[in-house]
Amino acid sequence: MIGRIHSVQSLGAVDGPGVRFVVFMQGCPLRCAYCHNPDTWDLAGGTETTVEELTEQILRYQPYFGVDGGVTVTGGEPLMQWEFVVELFAALKKHSIHTALDTSGHGSEQAIAAVLPYTDLVLCDVKFPTEEQYCSLCGGSLQTVLSFLERTVKHKNDVWIRHVVVPNLTDSNDNLEQILALCKPFTNVRKVELLPFRKLCVEKYQALGIDFPLAETPACSAETLRILQSRLPLF
Repeated sequence: MIGRIHSVQSLGAVDGPGVRFVVFMQGCPLRCAYCHNPDTWDLAGGTETTVEELTEQILRYQPYFGVDGGVTVTGGEPLMQWEFVVELFAALKKHSIHTALDTSGHGSEQAIAAVLPYTDLVLCDVKFPTEEQYCSLCGGSLQTVLSFLERTVKHKNDVWIRHVVVPNLTDSNDNLEQILALCKPFTNVRKVELLPFRKLCVEKYQALGIDFPLAETPACSAETLRILQSRLPLF
């Protein structure tokens, strides 16, 4: 099986439990206003890699991430290359490696049904609390995400919810309360992570000749993040 990989990070520390080998898949159906990886959008981009090649590379790092860490597949949107992800996760399971899927929840029914049985942890990015915001700010659907989360309950996947805190957009207490209310029905949610909006991606947009929608928006401050994190419930 051949997939298109944007890049890998051999020793990641922010994409799941423990130390992670992180695989950035190529291709994404969304266009989020705060996306920091516009170079992953094009499904035809990246580098062709086989499951065997990638698995061999990952296994070289297994002594470093061990049983407390594992492999996280992100993107882009990994569900766009779901056949590759299924085969990769199945190969990793043979070596007792913990698997995490970092996703927007936007994938076909076939993709979701195939990937979740091989997934130990789902990192689901809940971007906005309303359908209108999803449509206007990333070209996606909140209902699609909620339907995806319902599938994770059926498959008994542990879930971490991730939410980007963007000044003047998603940094209010009301916004956080709405996000938490959306998560409440899903009993398999183990954590809610707040991620600060950063602007390290500006040069990528410039190189691609694409306007960055939030170019004038300031980065999220440490104090704002601290205050919102203090309001998160314990799971």
